[in-house]
Amino acid sequence: MSRALRVLVADDESRLRELLVRELGRKGHEVEGVGDGEAALARLRERAYDVVILDMKMPRKEGIEVLRELGAFPEHPQVIVMTGFQEVATAVEAMKLGAYDYLTKPTKIEELDIVVRKAAEKGQLLRDNQALRAHAPGAAPFSGIHTKSPRMHEVLRVVERVAPTDSSVLVLGESGTGKELVARAIHERSARAERPFVPIHCGALPRDVLESELFGHEKGAFTGAIASKPGLIDLADGGTLFLDEIGEMEPDSQVKLLRALETGMFFRVGSTRPHAVDVRIVAATNRDLAEALKTGDFRQDLYYRINTITVTLPPLRERPEDVALLAQHFVEANAAYGAKRLGPAALAALEAYAWPGNVRELLHAIERAVILSRRDEIQPDDLPPEVLGAAAPPPAPGVAGGSLETMERQHIVATLRQVAGHRGKAAALLAIDPKTLYRKINGYQIRPEEFR
Repeated sequence: MSRALRVLVADDESRLRELLVRELGRKGHEVEGVGDGEAALARLRERAYDVVILDMKMPRKEGIEVLRELGAFPEHPQVIVMTGFQEVATAVEAMKLGAYDYLTKPTKIEELDIVVRKAAEKGQLLRDNQALRAHAPGAAPFSGIHTKSPRMHEVLRVVERVAPTDSSVLVLGESGTGKELVARAIHERSARAERPFVPIHCGALPRDVLESELFGHEKGAFTGAIASKPGLIDLADGGTLFLDEIGEMEPDSQVKLLRALETGMFFRVGSTRPHAVDVRIVAATNRDLAEALKTGDFRQDLYYRINTITVTLPPLRERPEDVALLAQHFVEANAAYGAKRLGPAALAALEAYAWPGNVRELLHAIERAVILSRRDEIQPDDLPPEVLGAAAPPPAPGVAGGSLETMERQHIVATLRQVAGHRGKAAALLAIDPKTLYRKINGYQIRPEEFR
């Protein structure tokens, strides 16, 4: 665990409590102290701690009662019990209630520090195991996808049917709609779930770098290739390769990818020896590939190879019933920045906004609000300015008002306006390569006066 451990010391002996807070703080931990059991429970309800050092004999509520009440918390810290020599029986009862360990008073700070670190490691392992179970085959449906939308439930029904097959899947949708989450759901419900899920962003890398990352390279294949390196397609062997934004892949790379998919064989950059691979392909794009076929930007044979099954994700503006659900989920997911609740006025503003950046934009808006809000309740003025009524940019000339291109153009303009035209910052917010952003600005004929 790279961050400082959060430790709560609950002990009514003020000198001992202050000593433990000071000395554990010197060990690099973030430590707070309280003087009784009620105060300990109140503090534990307010914020998350990794470890609680709990005295058994305290006023208002004894340590053993605190431990019993902690058992009802959905997530609770590891507990180290502090007890006197005459209270070993109580310590044994505490262990039965789930305490990590007990130490008798007086204890050495070095010994306590070791036990605190081990307790925190156990807590982290338990959380990791829970996360692994949540992503294992047969886990709760569609972990990570939160929706009440009938259209999204129809998408998930298609995912359930296609996942057990080996068919290639093309996931279509605007930027930020959750295409990678759907791709992961397909993988997790397939026979390949025990093997790797390997994503690669096809538009984020220049052609030479993309091919080296995808297929790997041999030592000396190019300047800087000081050792052989397996490609991501190697790493995905037996599993799923997720080709994100495949519509941005350059034609030369499309040819090599198609050959690999059709033959199950590929060559590392600089190699003449073929490698065999068995991968399932899930691809995604926010581009209109039918239009790209007409212009020659995307190969027809590759399109048919990846498009056995198409899954189309609705934008967030077409599933308004999900805004409140997702917003509340993101507030809870960002609780590490502070326990907040969503005020009704802020929720009304969120529900009134069109969300051109979809779920990703909502996530960033909530994260910003949780961090910046000085109150327990998030208010409208904690939200980004554009959410509070900024007009959407006009559609591009000659482009249909409801197309993917129109919405992507609007989102790019809004993002550029947010960062005062700084393209590097805009590319980072959009999660695309600056070169890709430059191409899109030119392709959509976005003028500087639109975002200044």
